[in-house]
Amino acid sequence: MIKVQNIIKSFGEKVVLNGFSSKFEKGKINLIIGKSGSGKTMAVKCMLGLHRVDSGSITFNNRDFINISEYDKKEVRREIGVVFQGSALFDSMTIQENIMFPLRMTSNKSLKKMKQRVDFCLERVDLQNVHNLFPSELSGGMQKRVAIARAIVLNPKYLFCDEPNSGLDPTTATVIDNLLKEITHEYGITTVINTHDMNSVMEIGDNVVFIKGGQSVWSGSGDNFLHSKCKDLNDFVFSSKLFKKLKSIQ
Repeated sequence: MIKVQNIIKSFGEKVVLNGFSSKFEKGKINLIIGKSGSGKTMAVKCMLGLHRVDSGSITFNNRDFINISEYDKKEVRREIGVVFQGSALFDSMTIQENIMFPLRMTSNKSLKKMKQRVDFCLERVDLQNVHNLFPSELSGGMQKRVAIARAIVLNPKYLFCDEPNSGLDPTTATVIDNLLKEITHEYGITTVINTHDMNSVMEIGDNVVFIKGGQSVWSGSGDNFLHSKCKDLNDFVFSSKLFKKLKSIQ
């Protein structure tokens, strides 16, 4: 579990996170939603340690992530996998080399063992015979699956995803959603996803956190967020034409 309490983060006079608090549970898809500029991306960056908070606490399974040494922070980061919005694959590396990169950086495995691990991860994301291809030779959806394979190659306890469905067609987005859900539940990973995709919220949202003005103003499951009494959440959800239509027929 990741527990965030009363996080404040500002840049000069601009307060981005203003007492943000939430819990992100093990073995569940935890989604953070909100308008652009609401603070959801900053919340994730603070949890990853990319920005130091002004005050508040962040714990990974009761381990203080803010006040520990840099050495201990690195140990926590070894347990974290990240899927970036644009996949962030190395263009000059083959798919096998991309997935193997974290292993080369952090493990003492033999080349044979690393290749076996790459094989396993590619099979897990349902990609075959792509080892020697380059990212430019794959579709956007396939690149995203490679990014997921790379993120899980070190058996992470925590998985962070930034807009994993960005730029994907609805069918491919559903494939990615289902893959993330399967991996999360199968391996008991604490998965945190920053998203604008309301379909993802309804289909895979075990725990959904709505953030506004740098604060968590609602949390619940994807099954009940359409029936929330929270005005701010309803204004956000039903701002699109699709959900306005859905609201009118309920």
